[in-house]
This record gives sequence, structure tokens and C-alpha cells, in this order.
Amino acid sequence: MRPSNDGAEGDAERQARFTALYRSHYGAIVGYAVRRTDPATARDVAAETFLVAWRRLASVPAEPGTAPWLYAVARRVLANTERSRGRAERTAAKLLTEPEAADLVPDPADGIAERDRILRALAQLSEVDQEVLRLIGWEDLDLAGAARVMGCSRAHMAVRAHRARLRMAKALQAPEQADPAGAVGPKQESVVEEIR
Repeated sequence: MRPSNDGAEGDAERQARFTALYRSHYGAIVGYAVRRTDPATARDVAAETFLVAWRRLASVPAEPGTAPWLYAVARRVLANTERSRGRAERTAAKLLTEPEAADLVPDPADGIAERDRILRALAQLSEVDQEVLRLIGWEDLDLAGAARVMGCSRAHMAVRAHRARLRMAKALQAPEQADPAGAVGPKQESVVEEIR
């Protein structure tokens, strides 16, 4: 009587599935996180996301549902990470008020003006609006995928996306954002179109 290798074969299949999942989606998950936090934290968020995926591999849906599932996990991991960083950020803010530390703050003029303008406009929106626009505009999810990440229906996500786009367009047209004539410039129109 031959010993059964079912356990070894099951482990090999599980490992192969996870490896394929990791190779297909790691870059996207790091990108998702890096657009919301610093690169080091983004890598930690991605690692934690794939640890959850490994532990719950049987629950990970097949394509095309895999990416939204991973984004939803990454979103929760990032939220937990940000909550735990609160004390460190308060300490850092206190240190930045000291003269020596203030010299280390980078000059915003060193960045790209357009990116800064868009990020300032985005920061004026609620966290929900920001997340909706990021999921659709930066993560390239359709309404159904974004709805899955946000835990709502596709119809509700369509309404959220429409309202978020309107608020983003308004934020881009704010007096400090607008050109001297007060009109929306071609760059502003292209940014709003890209988010659509």
C-alpha cells in the first residue's frame, strides 16, 4: 500500500496559486499603498495584505475579483497602520516646531506644481471622495470593483463617483487653484477627465 501524497500535492497547489497571485498583484498593491502613504509603509502594507491573502487563500476570489479583494484588504491594513501611527505623527509634529527640525522640511516649490495643485484639491475633499477618486483614477478599477473595495453597491458607487468628480472639479476651480482669468484651464479639464 502506497502512502498518500494528497497533503503534499495540496500544499504545492496552494503555494503555486499564492505565487501566481503575488506575482500578478504585488506591484498594484504597493502602488495603491504608496499613493496613500510613504514607500516604506507601503511595502509593509503590501506585505501584510499578502499575509492575509496567504492565510485566507481559500477565500480569495478568482479573477476578475482578485484585485478588488486585495485592495479591500490593503485598505483595512492601511487604516489600521495609520491609526497606530497617530502617536508617532504627533511627536514628529512637535519636533517640526523646533527651529533645527524646521530646516529639514522640504520646500514645496521643489515638487511638481501640477501634482501639488491636484493633491491640494484632492485634500479638500472628504476621505470617502478621495478614496473613490483614487480607486477609479489611480487604481484603474471600474465601478463594480471600486464598489467591492468600498463595501457598497455598484449603483451607490456610481453616485459617489459622480459627486466626487463634481467636488474635485470645484476644488480645482477654487480661487487659489484657478488661473488669473478664473477659467478652468486645459490641464484642469484633462485632470477631471482622467479621473472620470
